[in-house]
Amino acid sequence: MKPILEIHDLVPGRLPSNLLEAAQPVVLRGLVSHWPMVREARRSDRAAVDYLHDCWRGAPVAIMTGPPDIDGRIFYNDDFTGMNFGRADAPLPALMEELLKLAEVDRPPCYYVGSTTVETCLPGFLAANDLDLSPLATGEGTAQDALASVWLGNRSRIAPHYDLPDNIACVAAGHRRFTLFPPEQLANLYVGPIDFTPAGQPVSLVDLKHPDFERFPRFAQALEHAQVAELGPGDALYIPSMWWHQVEALDAFNVLINYWWRQSPAHMDPPLFALMQALLSMRDLPAPQRAAWRGIFDHYVFNADADTAAHIPAHARHALAPLTAEGAGHLRGHLIQRLKQR
Repeated sequence: MKPILEIHDLVPGRLPSNLLEAAQPVVLRGLVSHWPMVREARRSDRAAVDYLHDCWRGAPVAIMTGPPDIDGRIFYNDDFTGMNFGRADAPLPALMEELLKLAEVDRPPCYYVGSTTVETCLPGFLAANDLDLSPLATGEGTAQDALASVWLGNRSRIAPHYDLPDNIACVAAGHRRFTLFPPEQLANLYVGPIDFTPAGQPVSLVDLKHPDFERFPRFAQALEHAQVAELGPGDALYIPSMWWHQVEALDAFNVLINYWWRQSPAHMDPPLFALMQALLSMRDLPAPQRAAWRGIFDHYVFNADADTAAHIPAHARHALAPLTAEGAGHLRGHLIQRLKQR
């Protein structure tokens, strides 16, 4: 494993203007150290809970709950027929009080709140605890429209997964350990189903705490390319789109605020949709046909440029024209209609 690139001596709240040029994870030490939430968390868990209680406005939160024997690992059950955790809704203050009570328990149950929008459960929080993402604005996808989410709970382990949006994860309370793998390590991560997942994204089946190298021998190669960092309150981590990452919450009370944004227009669909359609329509074709379709995808998608459709009059290019919101709507409607005919 390798350490992640780190930037120190940041002005709190100010992102480096060239952050996206790194094209790899970057630890941003002290980026949100000026947040009132961070200051309270450094005092005590009790102070952090009281601060969040004042920000809460009554909306329940969705909680993943697991027994002590899962050791905080949010994952499948033993025979992959379901998950090893349950789900419940509860007021955030009640959950936080329970976490404080469990702080001294050696093997507590796992409580995990994931990907809950800040405005949904903590309206007003961002007024004093926010991040100016304007230095990251690029093209049609702008970081100014980033989605801010809260992740809260006790000790947990979230298996390696990727996210389509770019991500800045800010530790507001507790400590988190991130283990990241570049996208090209996909084959060495032994990823599970893409349509039956613990929390929406496909995950690696390898337990990083107890890796089984007999069952997953190529994972040793993935570890050679892994990057690891541990973050405390006030630190942040930039995670580029499509980088695989495991996230471990290390303390009895942890809070993380993350910002997701895309460097692409909002009218573009998630590429995972195309992958699912390709599995449905291409994976099991005879090898020569798959090779032909690989060439077609290279021509129209991966190697596409201004010359790809230049021989067609501009008004007649239809789906081959530069994609706009209107064009995306027509193309989506055409695809839906074709699928209905099956």
